[in-house]
Amino acid sequence: MGVPPKRAGGARRAAALARVAVVVRANAAPLWWAGLVAAGAGAWPAGLTGRRVGLWAGAALFLVTAAAVVLARRGRYTRLADGAVRAARGDFLQDRAVTVRFRRRTHRWWLAGAFVAALASSFAVPGAGGLCLAGAGAGLWLKARWLGRRERDGETLYWVRVDRLAKGPAGGPVEAYRSTGVAAGDAAPGGARRR
Repeated sequence: MGVPPKRAGGARRAAALARVAVVVRANAAPLWWAGLVAAGAGAWPAGLTGRRVGLWAGAALFLVTAAAVVLARRGRYTRLADGAVRAARGDFLQDRAVTVRFRRRTHRWWLAGAFVAALASSFAVPGAGGLCLAGAGAGLWLKARWLGRRERDGETLYWVRVDRLAKGPAGGPVEAYRSTGVAAGDAAPGGARRR
């Protein structure tokens, strides 16, 4: 596993850091609500299968999609968390609201396209596409909760360099996480707002 780059003399280069759990859960709410709206609107047309079959298929898709999202790249998240290095004194910890706003803005067209596709699928299988979308949102929320349990158990918060997030918090460009104590930043373990 790679380590953050160092300056001459051995000191790590300071970087802007975003909380891993906040990045994971940033699109959970938009997916959840867009999915529920699409499922509700999509339940009106009878479709090719009929509403009853469509909604049962949607329920199955909800569960399968949520499980797939929760388990996706779980091993890599674990390896990166296990190999996390202490954040440098000069690292900038990005606010939760800034991270959420940036992630949602980055994915807004993808979300809009997924919403339209979910609505369109209702003419074939009523409600199924929307429930699949909601399942993805639920899966992201559950994955953030899993990260939060790791953070609480280890009394460590995990951070990722903002300039490595193009492919997500466990994507190829991410070489290592950085860590802080649980009091750092303005988000609680799991990425929720602090109370």
